[in-house]
Amino acid sequence: MNQSVAPMKNGQIPTSLASPGAPRFWLSVCLIGVTTGLAAAALTRLLEIIQRAAWHGSGTNILESARQASALRHIAVLIAAGILTGVGQVLLKQLSSGNGIDTTEAIWFRAGRMPALRTLGSALLSIFAVGMGASMGREGAPKQAGAVFANFFADAETLSDEQRRLLVACGAGAGMAAAYGVPLGGALFALEVMRGKLALRFVLPALFASLIATGVSWLALPDAPTYIIPSFPLSASVILWVITCSPIFAFGAIFYVRLIRWADQRKPRGWQRFIAPAIALGLLGVVSIWFPEILGNGKDLSQLLFTSQVGVRLVVGLLFLKPLATTACMRSGVPGGLFTPSLTFGALLGAALGHAWSALWPGTPIGLFALLGAGAILAATTQGPISTVVLLMELTGRDRSFIVPLILTAGISTLISRSIEHRSIYDARLSDEQIALRQQMRDEESNQIGAPQ
Repeated sequence: MNQSVAPMKNGQIPTSLASPGAPRFWLSVCLIGVTTGLAAAALTRLLEIIQRAAWHGSGTNILESARQASALRHIAVLIAAGILTGVGQVLLKQLSSGNGIDTTEAIWFRAGRMPALRTLGSALLSIFAVGMGASMGREGAPKQAGAVFANFFADAETLSDEQRRLLVACGAGAGMAAAYGVPLGGALFALEVMRGKLALRFVLPALFASLIATGVSWLALPDAPTYIIPSFPLSASVILWVITCSPIFAFGAIFYVRLIRWADQRKPRGWQRFIAPAIALGLLGVVSIWFPEILGNGKDLSQLLFTSQVGVRLVVGLLFLKPLATTACMRSGVPGGLFTPSLTFGALLGAALGHAWSALWPGTPIGLFALLGAGAILAATTQGPISTVVLLMELTGRDRSFIVPLILTAGISTLISRSIEHRSIYDARLSDEQIALRQQMRDEESNQIGAPQ
């Protein structure tokens, strides 16, 4: 690192343009937003190209394309994705040591430092895998790209470790924001979930990074809600259902987090890195002949659930198959995100519980139960209730039709799950010792929040 320019005193986060060293910091924030927005747009377009080539569809709806594809295509495409993933994993292993890239671990225990080539390679590989049908999230790639750009600009501007930690979290949140067009939700995700601290001095960098990234991505991506939903009616039935079912969502989230942790801890090593993805994705391709809904990140399935277009039998079947598909992909070493798969699992659980409730108290659209279930599971698995509420508002373009029950179920589910399971889906790779150390670091930071800046 070039020592000719001294880092800001005590590594503090500048709270204004007049703070010492502020121009370098705020320039980095803006550059992270621009580069992450461009990367998110490019990765999204690449995903659509891959889906179109693999499934001969529109490139934006993998479910509809898979429903029209032959059984042979299902198997061939997924086996090809497995082979590509296996080869890619072996090649990426040569770029750096370790068993994978984890942004949360980098932020807390490596001052945000991540190996650039391997991280970007993993991001690109995940786009190919998800585009070909792997049951993982597409937001993982732009998040990783944002983290890499944050590292680059932190090095270029010789910023402190504390500033780097924040910028890497902001870069990851900006990637989420640009991928889904959710600037405020992406900023809150960066702080509440990735950085683990909703401090005032962190807010503006996160907001500007996500806002700029989203604005840049809109030059190439449509400025439209991810999910199109109707206006749902609020009733006493919905509030009572939320109070009754939120503990179920909490324990569902605990199970899901532990399932993800189990899969992550058992990723293949050695020569198994090559063969495991082909086997897992090949089996996924066979099952998808009858259940094409298990393919991809779950966005198309969630859209159908939110608009009450999935029957009860299929909901119950997919409630088990979709999480198993994601677990199998992760267990075999397929890279990708967990945001949308978690949301989809929640939507399925909410729809299942909604069907049962409607048998006793009919009248509420199943889509509302699915949406609230998605919010409850997402809040509990990420341990980010505030960011979850805002994200769902931005993802749907609606607010008042579900805001009260959503806040209620997100709060209850997160409180119960956090009391039992301290990890989120983004902490799956952390050991018990690292979890304890991170909590100690959070406590120390809390004691410093009131100190003069």
